[in-house]
Amino acid sequence: MSTDTLDSIVDSARRAFAGARTPADLENAKAQFIGKSGRITELMKGLGALGVDEKKTRGAAINAAKQAIEAALAGRRQALADAELDAQLKAEALDVTLPGRLRDPGGLHPVSLTMERIERIFASMGFDVADGPEIETDWHSFTSLNNPPNHPARSMQDTFYVDIKGEDGIAYNLRPHTSPMQVRYAHAHIKKHAKTVQAGGTMPEIRVIAPGRTYRVDSDATHSPMFHQCEGLWLGENVSFKDLKVVFTDFCRTFFESDDLALRFRPSFFPFTEPSAEIDIQFQSGPLAGSWLEVCGSGQVHPAVVRNMGLDPEKYIGFAFGMGPDRLTMLRYGVNDLRLFFDGDVRFLRQFR
Repeated sequence: MSTDTLDSIVDSARRAFAGARTPADLENAKAQFIGKSGRITELMKGLGALGVDEKKTRGAAINAAKQAIEAALAGRRQALADAELDAQLKAEALDVTLPGRLRDPGGLHPVSLTMERIERIFASMGFDVADGPEIETDWHSFTSLNNPPNHPARSMQDTFYVDIKGEDGIAYNLRPHTSPMQVRYAHAHIKKHAKTVQAGGTMPEIRVIAPGRTYRVDSDATHSPMFHQCEGLWLGENVSFKDLKVVFTDFCRTFFESDDLALRFRPSFFPFTEPSAEIDIQFQSGPLAGSWLEVCGSGQVHPAVVRNMGLDPEKYIGFAFGMGPDRLTMLRYGVNDLRLFFDGDVRFLRQFR
């Protein structure tokens, strides 16, 4: 058999392999050429009838043709395997070009933003920030603050009482205001500086705010059973009502980022201060222009409260105030219903991110 015949067989094998569409078709095509009865196999069997030199030459040519066919076979096998894998990948593919399901970034609650803003402003004036228990004793909530035993705030209609009793029969309640922290902080402050005073030194002034959650039996568009309050206290040997006016005026103008507002101190009554005043603000421009808005209760700390703090009211004098961060948040952001802050509607809260 001539070289042209071997080349023809190799070309035929290549065409047959190229025409195979499945691995089974390819195996059938392989059998035609290098199977047990294949054309190349038959040629190999015929080498026994040839002479030594011709057998050597012919055998090398047939072997080269066989290797070419096997190479073509391996190439086609790989091509079919790649095609099968490609089809599988396409069938099982994920469309990575679709947008992912991203989580919306979180943000602080608008009231939390207000609380942080209040703390920063008063910190710049030298005030500490105090925190304390939300379940308080009756003494801290009322008696220490000069509330008489028959004060309406003590009734179940105003205060949430907790059904537990201390070892001494002490009544506990959810704090209706953060004022108890003024007394607690003063006691801690006196203890902290006791050695300085004993050595003849002067006790540093008490200058603190106490922001936090408070609770009262009340619920409507402008009230909530849970709300926030920020109490402030400044006690020293020479702290006057004038200091209260300066401090709170500066706070309001900084908080609302406007000097275009006026403050009014309106006489009032609170058991824990004397004299006492409600603080109103009036914006000179904007949607709230012209209206007086109550934002805070304040006054000179009552001597009985100073005494309950462990200080001599003849020596120490100062002022206290209590404001509602929820109301300040409503004014700052133009919200007219307090309940929106606590309904948990993310569409509303998302505006403040």
